[in-house]
Amino acid sequence: MSEVDVLFATLRHAAGQQTADCIENAVRNGSDRDLNRINALAFAKAHDLDEEKTIAGFLHAARIGAFEMTWNVLCPGCGGVLDSGTTLKAVDRESYHCALCAAGYEPTLDEMVEVTFTVSPRVRRIAAHEPDRLPALEYYRQVFFSTGVDLPDDLEERFGRILLEMIELDPGEKAFVSVQLPPQFIIIFDAVTHSAQFIDVQGEPTGERQNLSMVISRGHTPNETETLRPGLLRLTLENHTDRRVLPNVCIAGDDLHEILGRRRPFLTAKRLLTNQSFRDIYRTDTLDVDQRLRITSLTFLFTDLRGSTALYERVGDLAAFDLVRAHFRVLHEIVATETGAVVKTIGDAVMATFPSPDRAVTAALRMREAMLRLNTERGSEDLLLKIGIHEGPCLAVNLNDRQDYFGQTVNIASRVQNLADPHVILTTEAIVGNERVCEILRDSGITSVSRMEELHGISREVKIFALP
Repeated sequence: MSEVDVLFATLRHAAGQQTADCIENAVRNGSDRDLNRINALAFAKAHDLDEEKTIAGFLHAARIGAFEMTWNVLCPGCGGVLDSGTTLKAVDRESYHCALCAAGYEPTLDEMVEVTFTVSPRVRRIAAHEPDRLPALEYYRQVFFSTGVDLPDDLEERFGRILLEMIELDPGEKAFVSVQLPPQFIIIFDAVTHSAQFIDVQGEPTGERQNLSMVISRGHTPNETETLRPGLLRLTLENHTDRRVLPNVCIAGDDLHEILGRRRPFLTAKRLLTNQSFRDIYRTDTLDVDQRLRITSLTFLFTDLRGSTALYERVGDLAAFDLVRAHFRVLHEIVATETGAVVKTIGDAVMATFPSPDRAVTAALRMREAMLRLNTERGSEDLLLKIGIHEGPCLAVNLNDRQDYFGQTVNIASRVQNLADPHVILTTEAIVGNERVCEILRDSGITSVSRMEELHGISREVKIFALP
């Protein structure tokens, strides 16, 4: 049995037969392009797989060395990859600048950081393992643009309609290019260094030759927009880097926006951090101690057992411990199946995160039913579960050697849970105002009851909604 056969046998054991078979088939029979920066959500859709099982499959594949996982910082405008690293620790800047869009952004884990998977060279070598040897447009497709940009299959043909010139420059090379400028907005852009020059072509056509020079370097700073007239341009391009560069001159009009405007879902860092498989596999290697990464919206669910001290007194330590452990096992399973992750347990309490409010509410309803069922089976009311849910912005941080969360959203969710009575789920307006949550409550025949509450450490009253 070859090393690759052993790897995929291991993957089948960890990730399941169907998911592992699809990944193995892609590795053995897919194109080179298909195996570079795989979008796990698109892969799941293409192979009719469950998304969570697919994500878990690629995580396990990365863990055993069959794939390499990368974290890519994206421009929310054009969808270009502004930076890339092998761990989330590489996202270490307060802001990122996109030269193509001439805009700067503070990185957030919601939609600005994607996670992709590339087949390892030990399993199969593909062209993208040597990106500087990719054809120019393949470099743009496979390296510069994120997997959230749904580039057309006929990219070459469509890009050719707006492309005035594209050349390759080796390290230290200089080139002179003659370009006929139409009366439109023109961009000179290199996908390797992200160097850009904008040209606003306007006015009457000129018969005189116009000249423009552009130096492509690693420390390239944005240039002011040049205003030129329609007509001939003699363009001088100089590569001051130690890599091949790929500058192109194109028309920045509706055709370009149409090429880049088609988007599709991709695996965000936020979603991966709320994935139980990821937390289980990479629990100690996610963030540096000093990192503070912003998430604009995350849903927190807190649970606790009321009267657990009395439970230990009533049934004895051993029986109570077994019962509490059974309760934890059920909650962990429910959180994982609703695309959430348990961040930590504190005594008899659980802190979990979900990518959206509807997943958290569904999990809470299932938790309540599960505890009621366990109590019925035991013929007692030993498990009195209190649940609180809130959604909002937060920071992803590293606390006590664990990837954790910090901020007022976390505090409010915890305080809301403290107010809950057994078997009653308490939420905030941010939760019940969610459209999908409204549908879930309506389908379940649940009518929320609201009241204003003062929460410890919160300066304002908060509207609380009980889901009886």
